[in-house]
Amino acid sequence: MLHHIEINVSDLNKAIEFWDWFLSELNYEVYQKWDSGISWKFENTYLVFVQTHEKFLKAGYHRSQVGLNHLAFYAESREQVDKMTEKLKERNLTILYQDRHPFAGGPDYYAVFFEGPDRMKIELAAP
Repeated sequence: MLHHIEINVSDLNKAIEFWDWFLSELNYEVYQKWDSGISWKFENTYLVFVQTHEKFLKAGYHRSQVGLNHLAFYAESREQVDKMTEKLKERNLTILYQDRHPFAGGPDYYAVFFEGPDRMKIELAAP
């Protein structure tokens, strides 16, 4: 079982604004908070977001480079995927694979793929 994931971010305030909204929608709760980071927890697993040190910011992040490609979360239902898709659009977040949405993962896979802060790909998948 996964214990936690720690992600370095380019702008902690922007990350908090997005992740607080998104993770609360999925019933995560703020777990820890300190000057350079924050974490949200659901059951026994938590996600940590930490401000990247200035000297490492220039390199940036891209999901096609070595490292994390995307984070995928369970949705409760297809209806939740649809509602979240609308909320993402209201927040002007980029929906990926719009030409195949909500079946971008295949004909039997119902999900929304989108970009969060730092253009990290995030997925919300229905059971």
